[in-house]
Amino acid sequence: MTTSVLINQQFQLAARPVGMPKPSDWNFISAPVRELADGEILVKALYLSLDPAMRGWMNEGKSYIRPVAIGEIMRAGGIGRVIASKSPKFAIGDIVSGGIGVQQYWVGAAADKTAGFYKVDPKAAPLPKYLNALGMPGMTAYFGLLEVGQPKAGETVVVSGAAGAVGQSVGQVAKHKGCRVVGIAGGKEKSDFVVNELGFDACIDYKAGTLKEGLKQHCPDGVDIYFDNVGGEILDTVLTKINLKARIIICGAISQYNNTTPVKGPANYLSLLVNRARMEGIVVFDYADRYHIGAAEIVKWMQQGTFKTREDIVEGLENFPDALLMLFEGKNFGKLVLKVADE
Repeated sequence: MTTSVLINQQFQLAARPVGMPKPSDWNFISAPVRELADGEILVKALYLSLDPAMRGWMNEGKSYIRPVAIGEIMRAGGIGRVIASKSPKFAIGDIVSGGIGVQQYWVGAAADKTAGFYKVDPKAAPLPKYLNALGMPGMTAYFGLLEVGQPKAGETVVVSGAAGAVGQSVGQVAKHKGCRVVGIAGGKEKSDFVVNELGFDACIDYKAGTLKEGLKQHCPDGVDIYFDNVGGEILDTVLTKINLKARIIICGAISQYNNTTPVKGPANYLSLLVNRARMEGIVVFDYADRYHIGAAEIVKWMQQGTFKTREDIVEGLENFPDALLMLFEGKNFGKLVLKVADE
């Protein structure tokens, strides 16, 4: 096909945000799609993954991945359809997952390691689930809990952000491994969902101001594993309840991402010393060569009806800036996905 007749709309980073991202931090531009060279493919975006980690990618400074440059298309994983191909690796019509970016079309080498495209099977699960439990959030949960947390049957696992993309998978993986699971979520609706739909043993509504009492009630024997997605005061509070040889998995700190002052570290860190506990970070890319293992087990559980997910889908590429803010305002319910085009 002649690709130059296609117009690509995309969001570029215009400025490094201070605090919450604002409209002036983005440039929304349109440009023709260039013709393909040998070995290249053209991918039409269908769904994009909106994740808290994106806020960190917008900052300048050393991290586990280079920051998005000013004037560069905003980084985002996504699901798309190959609509043109000059590569034997992918055929027209293939559904692929990879680093599409916040745009309508991606064009480049099929073997581009940064994009990392791989085929997904739309018959195995609805496509948005490949950005949730079968994508980066699910793999973060699976390997973070099993490799870093090393759970044992009967242990108590506490998960913050329990109704979010990573949290909902952490709790269900833990239940499948024989653990007792207590979630922490914001609001009664989310807390009820975590217990009634996802099968957690309990969930504490931190917005009700009951976290300390909730931990006392639902973790009477202490906390063996804490999977932290939020940081801040919630991390501090859970640290007061950890057991001997507890494992604290640091996945994220969404409560701190938009600070205009330095990130608040844990004040109760000496609990790690007293309890000879371990705190370790999880970066999902470290397990990329084993994603297929985690995805296969989660698919099996889904097919058995013992693993559920919830996606919060916002439609329209143009709504990206406002949709991204939902993550930091607690407005999303489940994995936040931006729908760019019909399947």
